[in-house]
Amino acid sequence: MKEIVFRLRRGEDLLLGIRAAAEKHGLSAAYVGCCVGCVLKARVRDAGGVSLREIDEPMEIVSLTGTVSQERCHLHVAFSKEDLSTVGGHLLEGCLINTTAEIALCPLPQYRFGAVWDEETGYHELDVQEVNHNP
Repeated sequence: MKEIVFRLRRGEDLLLGIRAAAEKHGLSAAYVGCCVGCVLKARVRDAGGVSLREIDEPMEIVSLTGTVSQERCHLHVAFSKEDLSTVGGHLLEGCLINTTAEIALCPLPQYRFGAVWDEETGYHELDVQEVNHNP
């Protein structure tokens, strides 16, 4: 499967847009190859896994990385503020695109990414399954 490249426009949600692309293209496993663009505001979870942060100002997307499938998206993002300081965390719904977000997803057809509950972490964690393409 070839890379999937798309653009999100003003007002669209970054996470929801990626989820929609995974659904539209039937992605069983992929990773983010790149993402450039900017947001009007952002919403992320910090490394402690509890605090949600809302940043209500325009920022550049300077990094987006993570795993993507129809079942789950686990994405971390970094933003650059007007003063060139950076903030980031676990991507949540509520990161609204300002002018554009140009995204490339790289499918991994030999895998399937699912989610399995992990008692130790308290989260649904990545479950990687190899897919046999031989008849």
